[in-house]
Amino acid sequence: MRHITQDGLRLIKQFEGFEPEIYLDAAGLPTIGYGHLIRKGEHKMFENGISESAAEALLAKDVWAAENGVLRLIRVPLTDGQFDALVSFTFNLGSGALQRSTLRRKINREEHDEVPQEFMRWIWAGGRKLKGLVRRRSAEAELYQT
Repeated sequence: MRHITQDGLRLIKQFEGFEPEIYLDAAGLPTIGYGHLIRKGEHKMFENGISESAAEALLAKDVWAAENGVLRLIRVPLTDGQFDALVSFTFNLGSGALQRSTLRRKINREEHDEVPQEFMRWIWAGGRKLKGLVRRRSAEAELYQT
């Protein structure tokens, strides 16, 4: 199975940041560590926070799920930069967002020149345009083009 490169992992960690305590993300969802969305039944295990090493182990599992989503949904060959950018996108928004996106359709039609602007359509959370998402999508678009 294909995996994200260290550059891609650094990108995710840079934008997620490490938070040892439960917090609400931009969409108002409970999150901890490096952007781990706390699922039903997980809340108790994180009541006392999380160490950075435990957060990195959790990040590896979450990235694995994002990698699988990209591998399942994208049917054309990808460079490392393209794969990393899509894993970051999928980590942040979920494979459902990738599945229903015009971004995915353009990639699978190999319309790679049109992909960067598709990333920029995903800069909203809670009905608001977020500067952090603008920066992240710009970084993903740039990585996609490498």
